This record gives sequence, structure tokens and C-alpha cells, in this order.
Amino acid sequence: MFKFLDKILKNIYKFSGYIAAMFLILVAVFILIGISSRIFGFYIRGLAEYSGYCMAAASFFALAYTFVEGGHIRITLFLEKLSGKNKWLIEIWCLSVASFFSGYLAFYFIKMLIISYKFQERSEGADEILIWIPQTSVAIGSVIFFVSVFHQFILNLKK
Repeated sequence: MFKFLDKILKNIYKFSGYIAAMFLILVAVFILIGISSRIFGFYIRGLAEYSGYCMAAASFFALAYTFVEGGHIRITLFLEKLSGKNKWLIEIWCLSVASFFSGYLAFYFIKMLIISYKFQERSEGADEILIWIPQTSVAIGSVIFFVSVFHQFILNLKK
């Protein structure tokens, strides 16, 4: 059962990375449209805001995938000097602290999303989009990141 859940979670992290790549492509498309619109003399409202929203979404969806693949800056320089039980204890301590703070982050992004939805907040940009729409991707990405950190914590506990 645990191996099945482990496989599903790793697929979710990989899918999250694909979603991040898709949002990065959208950033490039919006920037190119903005540049070409200036060249051809017309203006499309909100392109700068949409590229910013896509960049935030890409950043948060990429967190879990990058963490699982070992792309985040970690304490490996310090851990390489340790071995055995000391290394395991430090890894557990670091992952427990990271789990706490990533869970805290996810909790408050969800709380922010709920408040924005409840009050129907709008962006201050030219597009006046409902702000909960781009906040949804940030909240989902932070939850997936929390799950990935906690998952790694559980895997290290089993060692």
C-alpha cells in the first residue's frame, strides 16, 4: 500500500512540474504578444499582469518537483561531513522543520484564497480579474510542496 501511495505521489510531483513548464510557456507567450502588440500599434489590457500570475503559478507548481529531484539548495554540504545516525538525525530535524514551515505556508495561502473568494477581491491592474483565480494556483502548488516535504520526511523516518 505504501509503495502504491509513493508512486502516486511521485506522479503528482512530476505532473506538477509539467504544469509549471506549461505556465512558463504562457509567460513567454504573453511577453511575446506584448512585444508584438507594441510593434504593430495595438494594446492588449492585462498582459503584464497575466504573465506575472503565470510566473507565480509556475514557481509554486515547480516547488514540489524541484524538491523531489534535489534541485533546491539544501544542507548537503553540511550533511556530507556527517555519517550514520548523526546524519539521519539532522536530516529528520531539517525535514521536520521544513514540513512545519511549508505546512504553515500552505495553510495561509489557502486562508488567503478563501478570504479573497469570500470578499470577491479584484486585482488593481488594468484587467481587474478576481484575485482568487491566480491565487488558486499558488495555494495548490504550496499544498503539493508541503505534501512532498512531508512525504520525504516519512521516507527518511523509515530508513
